[in-house]
Amino acid sequence: MKPGLTRAGKWLLNALLPRTCAHCGLDLHYLEPAPLCASCAAGLEPLPELHCAHCGLPLAGGGRSCRDCRGKAAGALALVRSAFVFNPQLRSLVHAFKYRAREDLAGYLAGRMAAALEAFPELARYNFTAAVPLHPAKSRERGFNQAELLASGLAARGNLFHLKNVAVRTRNTPSQTALSKEKRKANISGAFRVADRTIVKGRNILLVDDVATTMATLEELASEFRKAGAGSVAAFTLAREP
Repeated sequence: MKPGLTRAGKWLLNALLPRTCAHCGLDLHYLEPAPLCASCAAGLEPLPELHCAHCGLPLAGGGRSCRDCRGKAAGALALVRSAFVFNPQLRSLVHAFKYRAREDLAGYLAGRMAAALEAFPELARYNFTAAVPLHPAKSRERGFNQAELLASGLAARGNLFHLKNVAVRTRNTPSQTALSKEKRKANISGAFRVADRTIVKGRNILLVDDVATTMATLEELASEFRKAGAGSVAAFTLAREP
């Protein structure tokens, strides 16, 4: 299609179905591909350089480790990094993606994750991505697994190998959102199973999810991958709850 016709088609589509910023609601220019206006996009906060060496929690006062990780023995999860801090602008994007069926946001978000990945050379050896799985009932309800879309999109843009559906969720656990840290661990315990151990054995795997909060889900899934013979398991999420 000729460029002029493409522009005209985009203008007409925008006139019929106006696009607005996912955070502030401002009208977007019909040629603007991003889901945020320029002001809100500029408000996205990359993970700061001062963050916990293990869990990636932003550290306002500096130091190597956060209070929870300091002096703690390493678990199955080697480390966690995130592309952004979970601030209001990103929260609006994630909520639109997950809860308002904005599957179209997957490409934009995966692209931002791929660009941010370059800032973490410590993740360079993790060349296989795997998504945190949803229970089949939750996946049918939502229509897609947001982590699977992010993981496959990140792999495609970051020259990584994606292990599709390599793990399954065996229990439809209640939402972790309103639970305490200890209750989250109990809630997610035993909720995952590796579908094919031969695919996992010996590989360094990067778990991908949308938001990291207490790391209970990521740690539980990493434990299953290590039991299945994975060489090392780290995690990379779109957002980190501060």
